[in-house]
Amino acid sequence: MSPSEDIEDSSAPLIEHLAELRTRLIKSVIAFLIGMIISFTVWNPIFNYLTNPICDALASRGQDCGLILIKLQEGFFVAIRISLLGGFILAFPYIGSQLWRFVAPGLYRKERNAFLPFLFASPVMFVLGAAFAFYVVIPLAFDFFLGFQQLNPAGEATDTTTENLANAGITFQGSVAEYLALTTKFILAFGLCFQLPVLLTLMGKAGLVSSEGLKAVRKYAVVGILLLAAIVTPPDVITQVILFVVVYGLYEVSIWLVRRVEKTRNDRLRAEGLLDEDET
Repeated sequence: MSPSEDIEDSSAPLIEHLAELRTRLIKSVIAFLIGMIISFTVWNPIFNYLTNPICDALASRGQDCGLILIKLQEGFFVAIRISLLGGFILAFPYIGSQLWRFVAPGLYRKERNAFLPFLFASPVMFVLGAAFAFYVVIPLAFDFFLGFQQLNPAGEATDTTTENLANAGITFQGSVAEYLALTTKFILAFGLCFQLPVLLTLMGKAGLVSSEGLKAVRKYAVVGILLLAAIVTPPDVITQVILFVVVYGLYEVSIWLVRRVEKTRNDRLRAEGLLDEDET
């Protein structure tokens, strides 16, 4: 079969491709708006779920769980932010399918078969990273931050009368907006970092990187991961160390996956007689 027969029949002029792109973008935006509206109707239960880590950390110290609104409009904007995030999550499968339907006709059959698994692996890895952040990293981070409170044995702020000014109380009174911003920052940071094996393996399949090349730049990768951990996490050692260990582990996993891709490709080329047995 010739290469021309292997490509989907798509000889439409540029204007038709742009019209198709516009149609798929409009459909994606409509799906996002529908998901946003659905999320807005249940933003309060979603926010209550997101507050579980801080409530558990406060309960372990005998404190009540309560966040405050610093600005009058803060609650509304929190609802909007949750709606935006929820809308994107709900619409992502549909948006991904629209993107795939636009790109797939221009790919060879082998390219489609190679790319499709990564389209499914990417959201799965993001969910794994987000879950790891929410159930492991965030509770540890909040427990660390709350440790800087100054409470009496009853779990309340120490007396701040004139007789006890030397022991002024330090107690947590968190802003709703700041709490949501910190939590989503953790979730997005770990979700995106968990994309590393998907990205590097896809690049390895395309021949843009090699396992030996990734090994050669390992020391630079360590420095880059350290900088990433310092930028995307709050300034506490615990979460930075956790992020570094996780991302570096994913980097090593990526090297192994790229090596597997190279081995599969070389075996196929040897079977087709395009590669000698002693070549790698």
